[in-house]
Amino acid sequence: MTNKKLTPIARRLRSTSTVAENRLWYYLRGRRFEGTKFTRQFPIGPYVADFACRAAHLVVELDGGQHSDAADADRTRAIERFGYRVIRFWNNEVLENTEGVLAIIRHELMLGLDRAD
Repeated sequence: MTNKKLTPIARRLRSTSTVAENRLWYYLRGRRFEGTKFTRQFPIGPYVADFACRAAHLVVELDGGQHSDAADADRTRAIERFGYRVIRFWNNEVLENTEGVLAIIRHELMLGLDRAD
């Protein structure tokens, strides 16, 4: 599932995170969020997902101005082929409505964990 060639890219992305990624990671890291383990900059197929909860088969992607609907749709389909559900938020959503974003992630996480049982 993971592409070892993407590991150096994932490491670089972790060291150059956006403000929105850092904000969301604060809540998701260390099993702080619903006791679940999230991984940051996780290689899946040909892509590096921003955040992934493998137990719930959930990927959380944050989008900034460089994203396009067409490219994101291709990326989402590719990640979904590996059995993950993908949810997307704009960076400004994370910064302006962190609690709302976390509520949506919590809902999707619970759906995924229910399916995994």
